[in-house]
Parts: sequence; structure tokens; C-alpha cells
Amino acid sequence: MAKLESSFRNMLLSLTATVLLSGAILASLFTVTKEQIQASKTAKQQSALKVVLPPFARLDDAEIITLDGIGEFVIHRAYDESGNFVGAAVESFSRRGYTGTIRVMVGFDTAGKIVDYAVLEQRETPGLGDKIIDWFRPQEQTSRSLVERIFGFEAAAVERNSSIIGKNPSTHDLRACREGGIIDTITASTISTVAFLEAVQFAYAVFTNNIEQ
Repeated sequence: MAKLESSFRNMLLSLTATVLLSGAILASLFTVTKEQIQASKTAKQQSALKVVLPPFARLDDAEIITLDGIGEFVIHRAYDESGNFVGAAVESFSRRGYTGTIRVMVGFDTAGKIVDYAVLEQRETPGLGDKIIDWFRPQEQTSRSLVERIFGFEAAAVERNSSIIGKNPSTHDLRACREGGIIDTITASTISTVAFLEAVQFAYAVFTNNIEQ
């Protein structure tokens, strides 16, 4: 077998082939990863819609809505089996999070009351700011601790006013207490609280301006 001559031309051909092969591999990996990320986002969106909306039979195609000076939002309108409008879910966001943008989905019924919410994306501080995932729902009842059961007493739970569920932003000031609103902030996470509630206010603005009358 003839030995391949070592020359600048051969080296250039080998380098070009290596670069092209590497590029093809990277492009394939990017495509696969991008598809997986998109599939994950879609699954999370569909799951969130079931959580935040009243019972529904069908959804309109998602519509992109622009709030001047803020950005683009997505609204999903929901209907029952008879075609009656039952509510809408709005994909909203705030750029004021402690570590970046917070993205949420907020569901409203026909009266404008908040049905529920889901946090779609957040990078807030673990154990502090990431409490936005559940903080704004009704406070759960906790069972008595072992010490309480042994000694036959029950410590009073600290009540907080942090739930936005069932409230209408037009009749309830859903801002943090420190900003003059009625919602208690997450301990040591005022910035995350304020950002989340801002996203809710944006969602309500989109809802009120784009629901069927």
C-alpha cells in the first residue's frame, strides 16, 4: 500500500474533513437537544393549563399579546362542551426576579378571579426565593409534631395572608405588603415576591383586555 504523502495539501484535507465531521455531529446534537427542550416545555405548558384553568372541554389556539413597553404574553382561552367561555390562562413574566426572569402561568375564571397558577421558569435562591412555587396558595394545615402529641398541646400556626387563589386583582391589591398591598412577602425574599406578583398583575392586564365579552 502506498504511503500517504505528508504535505500541506494532505494536512489541509484531513483538517477540513475533521472540521466538517465535527460540525455535523454538533449540529445533530443541537437539533436533538433543542427538540427535547421544546418537548419538555410543551409538556410543562399542557400540564400547567390543566392546573390553572377551570374544567374545560377545548382551548382556542394560543394567541400572542403585546403589552406596550413590557413585552409579549400568551393567552389560552378555554370553553366548555357547549362552547361557553369558562376562563383563560395567561403565560406571563417579570424581569425583576432576584436571579433573572420569572415565568408563570395564571388562570382566571369568567369573573376575573384567579383559579390557580403555575411557575414555568425560575432560578430564584433555593429555600428562599424558590418558595414562589407554592407560597401564594392557601396555607396548608400541618399535623401536630411528636412533642405536641406527647405533651398534649398544639402550637398555634403562624397565619399569613399570602394566597392569591380566588382573588380578583381588580378588587384586591395583590402587591406585597411592603409596597402597600395585602400579600405577605416570603421571608428574606422580598424581591422574588415582588417579581412574582408583578407577573400576576401583567397576566391580569392581558386577561381583562383580551377576554370574550
